[in-house]
Amino acid sequence: MKNFVFISPNFPTNYWQFCRELKKNGMNVLGIGDQPYNELSEDLKESLNEYYKVSNLENYDEVYRGVAFLIFKHGQIDWLESNNEYWLERDAKLRTAFHITSGFQEEDLPRIKYKSKMKEYYQRVGIPTARYHLVDDLEGCQAFIEKVGYPVVVKPDNGVGAASTYKLKNETELEDFLKEREEKMPDVPYIMEEFIEAEINSYDAIIDSHGNPLFETGNVTPVSIMDIVNNGDNSIYYIVRDLPSDVRMAGRATVKSFGVKSRFVHFEFFRLTKDHEGLGHKGDVMALEVNMRPCGGFTPDMMDFANSTNVYKIWADMIAFDKTEMKPGRRSYCAFAGRRDGKKFVMSDQQIRERYGEQIKMDQRLPDVLATAMGNQMYVAIFPTKKEMDQFFSDILECRED
Repeated sequence: MKNFVFISPNFPTNYWQFCRELKKNGMNVLGIGDQPYNELSEDLKESLNEYYKVSNLENYDEVYRGVAFLIFKHGQIDWLESNNEYWLERDAKLRTAFHITSGFQEEDLPRIKYKSKMKEYYQRVGIPTARYHLVDDLEGCQAFIEKVGYPVVVKPDNGVGAASTYKLKNETELEDFLKEREEKMPDVPYIMEEFIEAEINSYDAIIDSHGNPLFETGNVTPVSIMDIVNNGDNSIYYIVRDLPSDVRMAGRATVKSFGVKSRFVHFEFFRLTKDHEGLGHKGDVMALEVNMRPCGGFTPDMMDFANSTNVYKIWADMIAFDKTEMKPGRRSYCAFAGRRDGKKFVMSDQQIRERYGEQIKMDQRLPDVLATAMGNQMYVAIFPTKKEMDQFFSDILECRED
């Protein structure tokens, strides 16, 4: 029986399903987390063969000792994974320390975590990337902006999601950003990029040990996460019914360039909404960034709804057998709408449920840790056509002007 260590199997709360499918496939599923065992969901408890509690997952030494204990008790670990962006570096460090070769090692981290280093691997397969500058001083930033013009986007070169990401529109905002960075985060490397007018299209896939996809889909984010976080906007995105051929081609080329094997991936691309000199024409696809894990939140469940399938099982089949018999069924658009508290929405939550009850697949309040990027009250619903989905977004987000 192969041993699989799952780091933080209790968060996100839907990740217990990865453990369930691993166990069904005959894996010995060993969890490490900081939540007391008696507080774990019954579903998760039943999906684990053993759970090792640490007082704080941030404490590397504690987690290291946990892995060492599980090796002492169960033998060599075949897989170690969290499927979580926050722990990717920790996962790689633990794999390297314990000679677990089924996954990225510490030496792989720069190209998959640093936005500036990703660009080379996109360019190797002919995918354009935004021009960039590693933030230094005012003069250096001004020289870059003279080439690309305002606005520019600044974000940590090694960051998670849209945290600490800003759009700078003028000299004053640039000076304010540099001052704040010097005061609060002088040691954090920042990257500055030219602003791209685009919507985000993703390539989401489960990749086997040969770098070939077992499952592919994608999502579209019309409003950037940066704007949602910084402006307190509502959050919308959707899983496509049919993956566009250009995104499929770009995603597969990126998999090969980065040497991805045996992973669930979420690659983000810009689809240009206007011509950009030197980069492409309206409608073209260009690179944004790679994420070597599933798309966050409830997106795996949305993939299931959109494709009438089970991506948790497909992923677990990839781990256990390097193949799957699970095939997509009927395809739909799957929409996510996250409403922000304090806005005067025309339709009440009850009215939404009455109008869209048959289409709604998920309906719940989100915890504060997710609400910043995803809204406070979320709905997930499926639709056979984009026109019907667009009407859903319009209804659910319409606000009164009074």
